[in-house]
Amino acid sequence: MKHLNRTVALGAALALFTAMTPALADGVAYVNKGIVGVGRIPASQKDKFGETFGSGSGMAIDTKGWSRDGAIYKGSLWLLPDRGYNVAGTSDYRARLNTIAIELTPTVPGASPVAGQEQAGVNATLADTMLLTDDKGADATGLDPLNGVRQASGDMLILPQADNGKLALDDEAVVRLPDGTMFISDEYGPNIYRFSAEGRLMSATQPPAALVPIRHGKPNFASDNPGPGAAEPDPKDPETGRQNNQGLEGVSMTPDGKFLIAVLQSATRQDGGDSGSTRQNTRALVYDASDLAHLKLAHEYVVPLPVFKDAKGKTKVAAQSEIVALSDTSFLMLARDSGNGQGVKGDESVYRKINIVDLSGATDIANGPFDTADKPVAPKGVLDPSVTPAKLTSFIDINDNGELGRFGLHNGAPNDGNNLSEKWEAMSLAPVLDPKLPDDYFLFVANDNDFLTQDGFQVGAPYKAEDGADVDTTFLVYQVTLPGLSSNTQ
Repeated sequence: MKHLNRTVALGAALALFTAMTPALADGVAYVNKGIVGVGRIPASQKDKFGETFGSGSGMAIDTKGWSRDGAIYKGSLWLLPDRGYNVAGTSDYRARLNTIAIELTPTVPGASPVAGQEQAGVNATLADTMLLTDDKGADATGLDPLNGVRQASGDMLILPQADNGKLALDDEAVVRLPDGTMFISDEYGPNIYRFSAEGRLMSATQPPAALVPIRHGKPNFASDNPGPGAAEPDPKDPETGRQNNQGLEGVSMTPDGKFLIAVLQSATRQDGGDSGSTRQNTRALVYDASDLAHLKLAHEYVVPLPVFKDAKGKTKVAAQSEIVALSDTSFLMLARDSGNGQGVKGDESVYRKINIVDLSGATDIANGPFDTADKPVAPKGVLDPSVTPAKLTSFIDINDNGELGRFGLHNGAPNDGNNLSEKWEAMSLAPVLDPKLPDDYFLFVANDNDFLTQDGFQVGAPYKAEDGADVDTTFLVYQVTLPGLSSNTQ
């Protein structure tokens, strides 16, 4: 028993040493001090509309309301679910945004929580739910916009539309602005929408033509997830533009409020996104946000997604799942594999990491020939030699079992409720509020639980997820040092 305790202690010490080793990116030393808090919202949670709560496709913390009283922090965050429970196709799930009340009692970096309270450091409570509507006030829907296009009208561009006439929205990231309005990104478009503080669509920004999904020479926003009784799109995949279900997965405002950065989940079809092994070269769009109603593309860069070997030795490309802007030339990027974790058949994830992306030395391709659909920047996945991509530096390994183990979690078998679930897709920062540590922040990371529960109810009907899955919404909180970030904040 003594030998086992020494082994556990050594593992924890090694994990702390690894976590505290600075990551150097463009000469800046970023430090991950490790996990300091874990919490959950149960899979059976219902929102105020009586429907099953879905969790983090996107997250934004209310930093102005963030406060500290001794060792306890309090505040709220907005958590964005996507298009609803859609294991067997999409449904008429009304788009919405959840408000979560947060109380954080962090452990000291590197220390272990009190036995029996490993996952009590984050107390997360669903406080409210707000529906998102179109510009006329009608509900938006999660239904796949099979062949539907809402025609442009006034300042409003063409929009994805479901067969029932509703705005089709597969929302993936949220940015909350000081005036209460918000930017929300979409997989279908892939568009960036601005909503009022009450959840009503105000404006839309369409990406360059290279990213717009095209079928038979026309925009077609289908994602090959038809609703009940509907046929698949023709053809199944777009000819050019974003691949199905690979839209604007990450969006973040720079700390000074001047720019909005949006990143495509993986490469466009013409840039190698037609294959899982060549979809590496995705794009970061940097918009001038001086006019919130009319975002203007200012910069655009190629971001090489991480490449790894899966359990069978096959080369895979990680999917970009969320970003947090550090400046107009750098951001944190969460990228992951798929098919592994609680709620799905695979036990152990091979790749779940947060990287630092540096754009400062990359080639700016905005508003040039690569923004047209017929000029790939990476044909068949091979980057054009005239283009220098962004640089990636590894920062946090979410799968680190030394870190997870201190909080009763793990990556890999047994595939139980303490095994990390498949999809980690939400991140946001809150200050530590310690004058001795002005560059320290809490990095909140949350999963998308895909509405997987045995007590589900949505769109007027009960459901049970396959294989007995009950996947909680889980929050991991890291303490990190991000030099210079506070001086860039508006």
